[in-house]
Amino acid sequence: MTFAAPFTMGPALLFCPADRQERFAKAAERADAVILDLEDAVSPEAKDAARSNLAAHTLNPARTIVRLNAASTADFEADLAALATTPYRTVMLAKAESAEQVRRLGGFEVIALCETALGIVNAPAIAGEANVIGLMWGAEDLVASLGGTSSRADDGGYRAIALHARSTVLLAAGAHGKAAIDAVYTAIPDLEGLSQEAADAAASGFAAKACIHPNQVPAVRAAYAPAEEAIAAARELLAAAEAAGSGVFQFRGRMIDGPILRHAEAVLRRAGV
Repeated sequence: MTFAAPFTMGPALLFCPADRQERFAKAAERADAVILDLEDAVSPEAKDAARSNLAAHTLNPARTIVRLNAASTADFEADLAALATTPYRTVMLAKAESAEQVRRLGGFEVIALCETALGIVNAPAIAGEANVIGLMWGAEDLVASLGGTSSRADDGGYRAIALHARSTVLLAAGAHGKAAIDAVYTAIPDLEGLSQEAADAAASGFAAKACIHPNQVPAVRAAYAPAEEAIAAARELLAAAEAAGSGVFQFRGRMIDGPILRHAEAVLRRAGV
């Protein structure tokens, strides 16, 4: 049985445009890890300055990810040249679509951002690459790659195709023991909706969720932090399992076996116990 490797950066990852160096330190302070973005958040004319900022305004490399432009673009090679002058060795490859693309990033730990139809279809092969530490998915670019107009229905929930992509990336990552990162929540003022989606991500097995605004970080952290009642229940269940010995047993009218115990262990891991 494959288990995902621990994702040590924490559950709330915050995007920060790499051309806004005055935001770097604040983003790093507010989030568990910062994603310095060289791709969509930076206009073409500002990309050279953004690359220069990587070396001029360094952050803690253990808590910093650099989002690169897609491997099919000329900007990708320029991004790699800029990275050579920095201490950063964790990157996010935008619009990752093949295992061959992530192999070009030898020497880096890669979070592959699967956000096109081809990237989703190839997610299992991408996750199998040795230098890939995680997969993330993106809803809006995916729908755009299909010629669609919106990833969400009128009630705010994801359309079926987006849910399929989300599940595909989670399963591909889990099958290869890699972390899965949930997509951003674009409705910035809707913290209740974000909280519900982040809670679902945590319960489903996503190791983290990406944020696009500092105000989203507390909601994601809260969703990933188990309640005291859940921690106490997990402790009690695991204690009962130890007393029962091996095999299936009943606890408060419920059949308990290995998977249920691993759920409890996951609660304690998220709580830092």
